Amino acid sequence: MSANIPSHLFEMPIYKKAIEIFALSQNISRYLNHDLSHLNSDGSEDVDIYFSGDIVQQSVSLLPEIVSAELERYSERKHYHIASLKRLTNKLYSNSYRLEKSNSNGKDFLPILRSELKKFRKLQRSWMLTL
Repeated sequence: MSANIPSHLFEMPIYKKAIEIFALSQNISRYLNHDLSHLNSDGSEDVDIYFSGDIVQQSVSLLPEIVSAELERYSERKHYHIASLKRLTNKLYSNSYRLEKSNSNGKDFLPILRSELKKFRKLQRSWMLTL
């Protein structure tokens, strides 16, 4: 993150929720990787391991999109970042469902992630009205 981020962004509920989602997805991914990193009997790897990395990458991308939308001067560019944030949230949600079908004990934590994403979506809707 850039050093010239206004301090008020750190106090915004959507920013705080994005940090929580990142931490949660990172912990879930770490837990799932332990179960999914083994090779199958035919020597292939479990394809679900990639979705665990995807949730981390998508959740880490939430913060820069929020900051970019807040700092952008032109409404057209703001809408671009808002649309990108919506896509990331939707992908996170769908990947959590894909991971829930995996062969791991960590899949029990994915409903918690989806619950946090629902809260994030509500915050996102009210935040968009302020831009």
